Amino acid sequence: MTTATLALVLIGAVVVGVSLGLLGAGGSVLAVPVLVYGAGQPMAVAIPTALVVVAVSSIGALIPRLRGRQVRWSVAAVFAVSGVPAALAGALLGRGLPDALLLPAFAVIMAVVAVRMLRGRESSGGACRTETGRINRRRCLPRTLAAGAGVGLMTGVLGVGGGFAVVPALSLLLGLTATEAVGTSLVIILINSAAGFAGHAGAHLDYGIVAAFAGTALLTSLAAGRIAARLPAGQVHRWFAWTVLALAPVVAAGALL
Repeated sequence: MTTATLALVLIGAVVVGVSLGLLGAGGSVLAVPVLVYGAGQPMAVAIPTALVVVAVSSIGALIPRLRGRQVRWSVAAVFAVSGVPAALAGALLGRGLPDALLLPAFAVIMAVVAVRMLRGRESSGGACRTETGRINRRRCLPRTLAAGAGVGLMTGVLGVGGGFAVVPALSLLLGLTATEAVGTSLVIILINSAAGFAGHAGAHLDYGIVAAFAGTALLTSLAAGRIAARLPAGQVHRWFAWTVLALAPVVAAGALL
């Protein structure tokens, strides 16, 4: 690994850690392009590497949120029931697809992420929230299972942890608060990333890059998670969304070239 490659990996790791620590989303959307264009890895290696990085850094972002009911464990468990098998199936499917197809698909996902975050609004209602603020598991079960399967499939095919889809789903569709959505999203990302990586078993990873990327992202996400409550969430979301939107055409152009 050259000095230039290491520098790009470390910069990407910091950005990924900050994204997960502040937003509970966006790790893989940034990690995969860094690994493909910064470290020169093919998608078959970049995807499982990104899944390791995102799983490890999700732990760092989750630790500061384990207090104060910031995680809805029952919702995360239901997501896992449908998300884990979907992630495994998606990984098997993605291993047979060429980079020429995966990279444009990834660019489209990035653009959708950015637009969705720029337009998103928090909701206080939703299928899961009762009048007393509790979670109605029976009422939200079908939507949660469907969302879990969709996110799991994307995780397996594209190495996307799915936080960009999970956070809006938890907030807008199921009625969790913004704080609950971020904390619960991190648990779901961790589970889905582990399942997706299992589906890529046998991939030959560069463990020097894995260690540098994952270690730096872990420390950064832990620090970002601790300061998340002090920053204006809306402004942070917009900064992240514009960054992802700017990178999407770069990824698409790289695939075409």
